[in-house]
Amino acid sequence: MPEKQQRIKLVSGDGVEIFLDREIALMSGTVKRMLEDRNIIFAEVSKNEISFPEISGKILLEVTKYLFYKWKYSDSTVYRQIPEFPIEPEIALELMMAADYLDC
Repeated sequence: MPEKQQRIKLVSGDGVEIFLDREIALMSGTVKRMLEDRNIIFAEVSKNEISFPEISGKILLEVTKYLFYKWKYSDSTVYRQIPEFPIEPEIALELMMAADYLDC
């Protein structure tokens, strides 16, 4: 029987909770460092929960959509057409800042 995929809970500053498969969550360099850096012990490692108080739920949801997009197409070849990732102009700046912070 295959092992069940571990889930990570991301929590926004306004309390929105988003659950992601660990493999997808690790597409974020920040999340990866928090969960895998053996030199630094984060409380998040034992709880599989990471809070981002400075990121709103709407923006965190868009970032997680991008993480899934990145995971899905990361091993794509030039023979396969990769669709554009849509971004609403109204949230572009805030989304860019969150993506930079989350290293994704």
